[in-house]
Parts: sequence; C-alpha cells; structure tokens
Amino acid sequence: MKLDLLAIAAHPDDAELTCGGTLAAAARQGYRVGILDLVAGEAGTRGSAPTRAREAARAARALGVRMRDNAGLTDAHLFNTDAARRLVVGWIRRLRPRTVILPFPVGRHPDHRVASELGRDACYLAGLAKLDAPGKPHRPAKLLYALAYREDPVKPTFVVDVSATFAAKMRAIRCYASQFEGAHTAGEIFPTGQHLYDLIVTQSAHYGSLIRARYGEPFFTYETVAIRDVVAMEVRSL
Repeated sequence: MKLDLLAIAAHPDDAELTCGGTLAAAARQGYRVGILDLVAGEAGTRGSAPTRAREAARAARALGVRMRDNAGLTDAHLFNTDAARRLVVGWIRRLRPRTVILPFPVGRHPDHRVASELGRDACYLAGLAKLDAPGKPHRPAKLLYALAYREDPVKPTFVVDVSATFAAKMRAIRCYASQFEGAHTAGEIFPTGQHLYDLIVTQSAHYGSLIRARYGEPFFTYETVAIRDVVAMEVRSL
C-alpha cells in the first residue's frame, strides 16, 4: 500500500494524542493515511499489549485511516540500532509515504525521543539505493514533528485547524480506556488537576486560538515553510 501521509509513533495511542485530528482531516480529504506504531505498549503500567492492539484497531477506524500496523520493537527498550533502522526502512519502502509525522525529538519518555531519531534516520536511509534493506529505495519528501503537549519553549512552525475532526480525535483517544479512563497524565502530558480528556480539550483549544480556530494541532519543521500566496494568507495580524 502506498501512502500519502504516515505517522510513526512509539506506542499505540501516541499518534491519536499528538496528531489524530490532522490524520483524520487528511483522510477526509482523500489522502491515503496510515499509522506505524513501533512497539506494542507491553511495558505500560496500565493495560496489556493485546488490549492495546484491540484499542489501536478501534482508534484507527475512528480516525478513518487506511492502515495501521506495528513494527514489533520492544517497549521501553527502543534503541536507534542498525537492526531497528533496517526494520523501519523496510516499512518506509513498502508504504512509500510522501510526508511523515514524527514525535518531537525531545521527550520525557525515552521511547518518544528515540522514535523521533530512529524515524528520521530511517526516512533518510530508505532512499539509499545500495542499503541492504528490503524494498526499493524511497525517501519521504517532508518530515513534520508533532509538538502537542510540549512544555519546551518551541514555537510551532504551523498549526493545523482540526475543528472539523476534533470529535473523531476524541473518539479515537477514548478507545484507549485501559490507558486513559480516570487518568490525569499520559506520556508527555503533565498533570494539571484536570481529567486527561479535559486537558486534551484545553490544549487543543489553546493551539486553535493561535490560528483563530476552535481546535488546532501544532507542528514543527527544521526547514522554513514556503508560502506561495501572501495575499491569501490566513490569521489576521491586526
């Protein structure tokens, strides 16, 4: 299956939390969208790997993405090794996405940090014709880093308006009852006293407000973003 957009996440539920609205929006636009979870979440304090797999399948349906799979690497022991890179290279060559969404390179969970580095390295290496890895060479054109829930002083390069797909995002997140029911923190989301679901709404509304929308999801790119029509640019300055 050839994809237009692929989210590479460390654990099942990471993509829903950080870019679920964007994935759902792209799927509704007719793009071929997929999620690759690197580990099964077997080391998580709550739930189990089989439970997470069932939840992930339901969440993918809620978002409307075409494919979701798991790379089978080890939870809480995710490392950017040659073997792991070759494995992810194989997935990238098989799925051939134009755009890849990765976790932000900094995170309190080591798996999130490593998933970002591993994903970036694999995206580059997948384009090397002589690399000993399965599949024909393919290098994605664009890498986006999901910024949601960051407390670092990093300003988003852009924010996606997910107002129309926010309900789908929340339905997908609620599929992970084993992880989130009664929870006040998760992954990069620090506790504030609010229930996790309410905190997600607050965060999404904040980023939406930056672009004068109800809900938004923030992204970062290292390269400068090109604008071809300065007249039609949205978000009023005055």
